[in-house]
Amino acid sequence: MDLQLRDKRALITGSTAGIGFAIAAVLAREGAQVILNGRSKKNIDAAMSRLQKAVPGAVRRAVVADASTAKGAQRIVAAAPEVDILVNNLGKYERKGFFETTDSDWMDFYEFNVLSGIRLVRAYGEGMRKRKWGRIVFISSESGLLTPVEMINYGITKTAQAALARGLAREFGGSGVTVNAVLPGPTRTEGIAAMVANESKRTGKSVRKLEQEFFSLARPTSIIQRMSEPREIAAMVAYACSDLASSTTGAALRVEGGIVTGIG
Repeated sequence: MDLQLRDKRALITGSTAGIGFAIAAVLAREGAQVILNGRSKKNIDAAMSRLQKAVPGAVRRAVVADASTAKGAQRIVAAAPEVDILVNNLGKYERKGFFETTDSDWMDFYEFNVLSGIRLVRAYGEGMRKRKWGRIVFISSESGLLTPVEMINYGITKTAQAALARGLAREFGGSGVTVNAVLPGPTRTEGIAAMVANESKRTGKSVRKLEQEFFSLARPTSIIQRMSEPREIAAMVAYACSDLASSTTGAALRVEGGIVTGIG
């Protein structure tokens, strides 16, 4: 299927690995000019090389900047003044009890997971509106619908992203610019894989056994009973970014394996 993305300029924050890199790769395969972003030049260089191998001939650029800060956002915009597609993928999580989570933790998570995207939408949104075409996607989470007790502050930032996407969709109503949130479930990123591998070494349990226990105890409502792969999330994002999705806006697009039991 042709998603009609050839030569569209696509910025994906936090895209040196995991879901962000998978999104960059699928957009590059569709002919988009992708702009990778990360905080480390070493990681950026590795991702650029990896992308070239995965998608020979891909038109790709990179911006080394911390997209979670105002200065980092300014650096990104200075390097890429206009984009057609903005994927706010940057995010972080941490298992921490509510009573151990400080004011500083709350503010840090909000700036990292939410305000980072707000800044870039402010920077790029008006240009999209003037050109009468644009795609803005926030990578939220099923945790935005089912707030995890072990990381409530993370879950709330993911709820905020979905609400932000809905409000911004109305802001851009009738302009040709769509705004959506994509909600992955547990996904086999490099970070998750490393964490599970470490737990396997600590407990002596196999990776497969640990994953089975996780879905049995922590995510029992999962229908697929496995982790999603980054490419599965990226496929939904690519559709949301495409010209074919022009009537999909203000949506919370769930790619969480059926963990959320409600129909809405």
